[in-house]
Amino acid sequence: MVGVLALLVAASIAGAVMARRAGPEKKASVANFNARTKSWWVMVGIFAVTLYLGHWTTVVLFCLLSFCALREFITLNETRNCDHVVLFWCFFVILPLQYFLVGIEWYGLASIFIPVYAFIFIPIRKVMSGETKDFLATTAKIQWGMLTCVYFVSHMPMIMTLPIKDWSGGNGPLLFFFVATAQASDVFQYCWGKLMGKRKIAPKLSPNKTVEGALGGIATTLLLAVGMSFVTPFNPWQAALMALVICLAGFFGGLVMSAIKRDLGAKDWGNSIAGHGGVMDRIDSLCFAAPLFFHLTSFYFGTGMDPKPPDWIFSLFGK
Repeated sequence: MVGVLALLVAASIAGAVMARRAGPEKKASVANFNARTKSWWVMVGIFAVTLYLGHWTTVVLFCLLSFCALREFITLNETRNCDHVVLFWCFFVILPLQYFLVGIEWYGLASIFIPVYAFIFIPIRKVMSGETKDFLATTAKIQWGMLTCVYFVSHMPMIMTLPIKDWSGGNGPLLFFFVATAQASDVFQYCWGKLMGKRKIAPKLSPNKTVEGALGGIATTLLLAVGMSFVTPFNPWQAALMALVICLAGFFGGLVMSAIKRDLGAKDWGNSIAGHGGVMDRIDSLCFAAPLFFHLTSFYFGTGMDPKPPDWIFSLFGK
């Protein structure tokens, strides 16, 4: 965290210097850079306080992020009046219930609640409206939003309580490692792309992504992950492999969400974060990387997650 703060201080100083020296043609780029830096200060501060306060605070934070991301997703996608009841269930019943299951550490149900039970419920509730026009398209859009914005994101607070063998360093640093790696990959790819980027990877989807930027950003992030390995249960080469998975999943996750934005004719998911766009613009890479990181860590380093509900659930109905 001290390293992150040092980077933010350096970025703030660099931004102030550039703002004084930039010519008229550079002012817009410098203003965007400074807006991004200010937003990073706020996001890092909130994340740091959340980690310090512990598991349930982390659950609440990511629940709010899921709510905002899902709202952005549904706003950009065309929905009909007959979908409003289904959306009410998604926002105010299924979403909080998913995070409640994460909070009480009922891994068995949390891991299948949305992709099984919610996916069955959504079309059933929608068909009760009697509307058939665009039934498949609107149902699939709502299900996709629930999958990416809620289910994928909910794996991040699950990291906080993942039982890990022979590890007493706490899971807060492990979640920090994941988020820092994913976000650093985005930032470093952007920086390397601006410095050396020439060959565009997907010009129609994301014009700023280049081969040089991706390779340079991923390589730099792997070095950073090796340096952070001491706060994780991974040794240096394991941290590098985990970081590679995070970087690749985040990169392709960003491309997938960019493809959806282009299909919808939008540049950003929203404008709630100055310099970044919407919440989904900031967490799109985290969405795809979180389930992979969680399950790989659980499979290779975990002690095994109990799929049964907590004992107090049984006591409510008689064991």
